[in-house]
Amino acid sequence: MGVQKDVVKFNVGGRIFQTTATTLANAGRDSFFGALFDDNWDLQQPPNNRQEFFIDRNPDCFAVLLDLLRTGDLYIPSNVPERLLYREAMFYGLIDHVRSAKWGPFDGNRLKLSRSVTGRAPGDGTAIRAGPVGGCCVAHGSMVHVFDWMLEEHPPINLDYQRVNDIGWVNSEHVLISACERIGKGDGGMGLFSSSTGDLRYKFNVVHDNQIKSYTAGALSFSPDYKIFASCKGRSNEYGIGVWDQVTGKQMDFFYESPGWSLGDADKLQWLNESNCLLVATLFPRKDNCYISLLDFREKRMVWSWSDIGAPFTVDEKRVRDAIAMEECNSVCVVNEYDDLGFIDLRINGGSVRWSSRSRLLKGKMPDEPCYPKLALHNGQLFSSMNDSISVFCGPDWVLTSRLRRCYGGSICDFSIGGDRLFALHSEENVFDVWETPPPPVI
Repeated sequence: MGVQKDVVKFNVGGRIFQTTATTLANAGRDSFFGALFDDNWDLQQPPNNRQEFFIDRNPDCFAVLLDLLRTGDLYIPSNVPERLLYREAMFYGLIDHVRSAKWGPFDGNRLKLSRSVTGRAPGDGTAIRAGPVGGCCVAHGSMVHVFDWMLEEHPPINLDYQRVNDIGWVNSEHVLISACERIGKGDGGMGLFSSSTGDLRYKFNVVHDNQIKSYTAGALSFSPDYKIFASCKGRSNEYGIGVWDQVTGKQMDFFYESPGWSLGDADKLQWLNESNCLLVATLFPRKDNCYISLLDFREKRMVWSWSDIGAPFTVDEKRVRDAIAMEECNSVCVVNEYDDLGFIDLRINGGSVRWSSRSRLLKGKMPDEPCYPKLALHNGQLFSSMNDSISVFCGPDWVLTSRLRRCYGGSICDFSIGGDRLFALHSEENVFDVWETPPPPVI
């Protein structure tokens, strides 16, 4: 890179700043400062034979951002409002630099509670989903509340008394919402909404026998080639997994439910990149029995399945509450209500669960309102929520290495990881926690 070390002057709002071309190049090509370089990374000269570049912006914020480019450290003086700094960072194309300086790369064993956000309707939170750049969305009954990475709330999305079943981020600008059908209303299904305004972009239809059908959409998942998967329940035979094009909104496929198996009521969908299959899990207590399967849409067949029908256990503690595929381990991890982890071999169709007891001391201490555990896999670390805490497991034997817990808010009903943050939604109070990894120290 042909970056010079020449001194560069800026006049920002009447204040003079001096820096080097090398420092400015740290901003990257897609930034305001990157545009000052040519294709060979040679700095252009100020226009009109001026001695400095003039920028009509806030000089206090410029000073903070310039120091960020120099050192990689973010220090915000008390006289600089954070929201104003973030606005200026967006102008200069440095918002990613600011986010990286505020919290480090995600590590479940180093997470610290950063903030708790309280809502307006206690007790009805059902789902939380982390956004791709540090924000999140929270489902409360028929409402979805969207927060940006600064945790500022955008206009809420109101589905007019249609209960929200699942939510997912298509990208940083759009969220997908699945909802229950209202009998006699002909609505329900799925819709794509703007995350910033809450406006409906378009709805996703289910076509059966060349007719558009009303339906209830449930669990959601996405694939890298812009496909959307959703569990569906219609009034006729539209029980199964639907597939839509994320860009056009058109239905591409539909995997109909086999007799004796449950797909339309699925609690969880997970796309597996290596095998190009979709994991579908229908779990207790939605159904009396648990069904987990892998669907191959290329061959339109179920390539692997497991169910607890006819299993030898007789006690309720072995009921599966959540499941997640772990392709690198050729297994599906499951969890029961006592935080016992179990593993099912993906190489054996219909094999048994190998249970590994983790927290027997929790027996008899379940909350009055049951809050079933959830699982997540991120960067080789396994996360499992139980009551008011989230356990982190690492290593080939999935050893418990840390536990996240806060002092109030009740049991955790859902959690989600994304944008280098972990969001945990509590059931007893309408509050969610934000956990972040502290940035590495500047040496």
